[in-house]
Amino acid sequence: MTIQIQYLHMPESDSLNEIVSRHLDKLAKQYQFVIRSQVTFKLENSHDKVNKVCEIELSAPGPRLFAKSMEDNFEKAAAKTIDDLKRQLKKRKEKFSSH
Repeated sequence: MTIQIQYLHMPESDSLNEIVSRHLDKLAKQYQFVIRSQVTFKLENSHDKVNKVCEIELSAPGPRLFAKSMEDNFEKAAAKTIDDLKRQLKKRKEKFSSH
């Protein structure tokens, strides 16, 4: 699986790259039908402390899978987004195996 990571309105982070890549590689091993992932980290203009956003889009057979979360730090946002994608991938795999 190809992983593309993009940072908007913030500097690039090697530790975030490592964390997200590690988790997405695990997903790719479990769900071989995932082809590519596009990860975007960005800071929202907000007076709230919950302004760190992680968006992940996965390319797989059928409609694209997408998840987004806002948290007070990027590690939490990435973890929550990946958990959402795991649920979506599980549903997709069940749909494939039932046919």
